Amino acid sequence: MAPLILVVEDQDDIAIMLRYNLEAAGYQVVVAMDGDEASELTLDAVPDLILLDWMLPGLSGIELCRRWRKRKKTARVPIIMLTARGVEEEKIRGLKTGADDYMVKPFSMPELLARIEALLRRANPQLSSTMLKVGDIELDCENHRLRRADRDINLAATEFRLLEFLMRNPGRVYSRAQLLDNVWGTEVYVDERTVDVHIGRLRKAINRGRQPDPVRTVRGSGYAFDERFGVKKN
Repeated sequence: MAPLILVVEDQDDIAIMLRYNLEAAGYQVVVAMDGDEASELTLDAVPDLILLDWMLPGLSGIELCRRWRKRKKTARVPIIMLTARGVEEEKIRGLKTGADDYMVKPFSMPELLARIEALLRRANPQLSSTMLKVGDIELDCENHRLRRADRDINLAATEFRLLEFLMRNPGRVYSRAQLLDNVWGTEVYVDERTVDVHIGRLRKAINRGRQPDPVRTVRGSGYAFDERFGVKKN
């Protein structure tokens, strides 16, 4: 599934421009118009990258960056700061606070996209990988093939997308609503319980006998690809 980018920008024209260009480049985009909203959003879902404006209503970009770097779940999320400040001392301050990169407005969109791609590739090589392998499960995303241990497994398109999304985000718990948005798409309207049906079909297809189940159910929250799957126990 496409990487999720959180855009934190209080200027409508810039936020709209960023959303349009990022979605055109194939990314999922969530926009927050102030620091408090951005902080709340990351409590529900951790983005793959954050574009962060320096000057914001509520919490400032610097304070947000500082807080995210202190949180375990967001400590390693790449952050690019976007600001009108071009003074060298301010750039250094932003980078020392924990930002990975820095761009001064007005900026070149092709250059920003190139920097985003480079940071995502560095932070999580699996985001651009077409072959995913965890434990005894091998998922060939390009050729739509799945193999576990010594057998090939045929999956329907929805179950395949569901497994791919979970494997690309091991350990993260997704609610049914989040899985619907990321796997089915935001323009598809189906009941949330549909997710349970497809999770059941996925488990039936990939698990045989006493094979461990890589999909973890988190009661009251949703589902996750078990980050402990395939890890050898001492």
